[in-house]
Amino acid sequence: MAADPPTSELALRPLGFEHLAAVLDLGHRVYDTDAMPYTGWSLTAVAGHLDAPNSACLVTLDGDRVAGFVLGSLSFEQRADWGYLEWIAVDPDYQGRKVASRLVQECCARLAEAGAVCVVTDVERRNTASAELMRRNGFTERATVSLFVRPLAEPAPADGATARDTAASRRHFTRAAERIR
Repeated sequence: MAADPPTSELALRPLGFEHLAAVLDLGHRVYDTDAMPYTGWSLTAVAGHLDAPNSACLVTLDGDRVAGFVLGSLSFEQRADWGYLEWIAVDPDYQGRKVASRLVQECCARLAEAGAVCVVTDVERRNTASAELMRRNGFTERATVSLFVRPLAEPAPADGATARDTAASRRHFTRAAERIR
C-alpha cells in the first residue's frame, strides 16, 4: 500500500551528520548494486563528504524526512577544476516533484561557486530516468565506459548465504550511522 503523498514544503539543506542513516538507507533502497556495484556506498564514504571544503552535498527534507539527496565534490580524477556529481537519489514517494532537478541544479551551482569549470556524472546504461534527468539539466553524453567483470570464483550457493551477508553488512552501516545522530 502506497504512503499518502507528502504535503509539506520541501526544504533544501546541506548534508549533515544527522542525515547519514537516512541517506544510506535511501541510496540502498533506490539503487540496484548488482547492476553496477559501485553505486553502493558505505558510511565512511558518505561521511567523508562532510569534511570536504566547498561542500556540494545536499538533502531535500520534508520535515525531518529525507526526500532526496545529492553528493557532489570538487575534483574528478586528476582534474581539480572539474566537479563530480557522485550520487543522487530521490525517495519514490517524492519522484515527479522536481526534487532531483532541484538537487542537481543546486549541486552544480555550488560546484561552480567553488571553481568548477564543468561537472561530470555517470549513469548506468539501463537507468534511462537518470539519463533523462541529466539531459534536462544541461548534461550531454561525452564518453561511454563499459564495466568489464571477470569472476574469479564459482557462483555463490543458491541458499541465499551471500544475500544474508550483504543485508547484515548494510544493517551494520545503518546502525553505525544511527549512533552518530
